[in-house]
Amino acid sequence: MSGPMALEPGGAEQDTLALRLARPPLRGDDHTLALRLPGHASDPEAVSRLAADLADRIGPAVHPYEVAALLEAEGLTAEQIRQRYGHPNLFSLATALYEQVPRTYPEPAPAADPWRPDTLRCLLRGVLFALPGLAYLLTAPLWHPGRHTAAPVLAGLVSWAWGQALGHRTHLRLATGRREAARTLLAGAPLGAALATAAAAPLAGHGPVLLAAAAQSLYLAAAGVLRALARERLLLAALTPLIAGTAVLPWWEPGPAVRAGLPLLALLATLAVTGHVLRGALAVPAAAAGARPRLRWSLPYGLFGLAAGVLVLLEGRHEPYAVIVLTVSMGPAEWLLYRYRGLSVAALRATATPAGFLLRSAAVLAGCLGAYLLPLLPAARLTGAAPVTLLLLAATLWTALLLQAFGTAWPPAVICLAAAAVAGLVPRLRPPAVPALLPLCCAAAVLGLVTYALLLLGRPARHV
Repeated sequence: MSGPMALEPGGAEQDTLALRLARPPLRGDDHTLALRLPGHASDPEAVSRLAADLADRIGPAVHPYEVAALLEAEGLTAEQIRQRYGHPNLFSLATALYEQVPRTYPEPAPAADPWRPDTLRCLLRGVLFALPGLAYLLTAPLWHPGRHTAAPVLAGLVSWAWGQALGHRTHLRLATGRREAARTLLAGAPLGAALATAAAAPLAGHGPVLLAAAAQSLYLAAAGVLRALARERLLLAALTPLIAGTAVLPWWEPGPAVRAGLPLLALLATLAVTGHVLRGALAVPAAAAGARPRLRWSLPYGLFGLAAGVLVLLEGRHEPYAVIVLTVSMGPAEWLLYRYRGLSVAALRATATPAGFLLRSAAVLAGCLGAYLLPLLPAARLTGAAPVTLLLLAATLWTALLLQAFGTAWPPAVICLAAAAVAGLVPRLRPPAVPALLPLCCAAAVLGLVTYALLLLGRPARHV
């Protein structure tokens, strides 16, 4: 023997006949003595057994490198790969396994719905929107609302618009911290009540009307605080005297003192609860200083609140019970807004093309809008309200709220303001009578809002 012996793979020793134990890595039952020329051909039988053992983990791989990582995790060494499977290296064996096992891409486990609504809270909010109307049943004989409705109506419109803008600004501040949101409410809610009362003062006529408008403004401001901080149950508890007093009216005449005292007690309880909630929120440690949202960002929400109030008022002049139906329906409307977002996320996961998602998005929008409007039809029949006008007005409000939920505020505000301006101002110009002006304006608003919603929310990027 002259000269050194080559020790690198591929040398002359690869041409000799080798004896070795051929053992599959994962099956310990085959230890037969095998004769093979290593380096010249792989062992198909051993590779097939390995592919069968690892098929469930090789199938989802999208590249042979993933299979190589799997083999490394199984502890296969370079020597084992050469001796057992006849492949020169890890990547050669990984490629063979990748080509041998069919591709399988199992569906991921269904994710939890991130927009699952709180059904009880949504229903409670709808009830709380309507409960303050009980105060008018108790106090009506004291200030004769039939002759002095302008003052509380104007105060209500101002409160509604201010509350929408303040609620949006509070939502933005909640992203910073609960203390910052409470400070926004502490500054904004009393100012809104003062502005609403001042707007009603010139139309009040006499003291009791102004007191009623002031009490209404204070309650709406306090209730807005509790709703913004998710304390609806406390608000319901504060309204207990009002509910109890109204419940006995069909069987007992309480007299002026009780008629005035029970709403006043409910108002004081609401204010006390609001103060307690604000104090607790202000006690939370301050968050890190951040940029304050600009006031103009909340302007379109306030304008929408004004337009919605005018539209509801125009409907209430002819169909007062329709206003009650609309008010109570705000709870289911909020629930369906959450469901729309959840269903849209599910549609995004179930489609692979933008066109397919657009079709599913249109179906989701139609389904949610139909689910909101369908129960209003028998409600309109029961209250004697015109079904067409009620349904169109409800569709206008819900679609506008849907766009606002996705951060699009100016288009629904402008469309609703235009509808309210035409429906409210045209009759005062004394043109030839236009029958069904309000439903026509609402129909035009619904058409514009739904079209815009399809164009905007039919894009997958809006739901990611």
